Amino acid sequence: MALIKKLREHCQGNTDLASVVALCDDYLRTADSATDNADTEADEVVIGFVYLIKSGGYYKIGKSNSAGRREYELAIQLPERAETVHVIRTDDPSGIEDYWHRRFAEMRKNGEWFDLDAASIAAFKRRKFM
Repeated sequence: MALIKKLREHCQGNTDLASVVALCDDYLRTADSATDNADTEADEVVIGFVYLIKSGGYYKIGKSNSAGRREYELAIQLPERAETVHVIRTDDPSGIEDYWHRRFAEMRKNGEWFDLDAASIAAFKRRKFM
């Protein structure tokens, strides 16, 4: 970008090179716009949730962009009452959910349902944000 700016400065006073100046202006305007968009996208961090819900004797570890809504959705599908035990706020719901699934893999019963002990539940509840 610095080279384009120097080229523009060099050509600016010469009327025969006005088209080069115009090309440089277009390039710089496009590059500035792309940088602005990249900065905006990088600043837009999406926050999600990884939740631990208990139903019966088992616990579900899942992710959602709305933990309360997910508890409701599960509650209408399950024969026993579902209760949110803990929610972790995160900017990487998929990665954090995967971490907990791997950590508790030996306690997995079916899909995202686990037979967790008190120490495992306490470990999950210690996390507020990941």
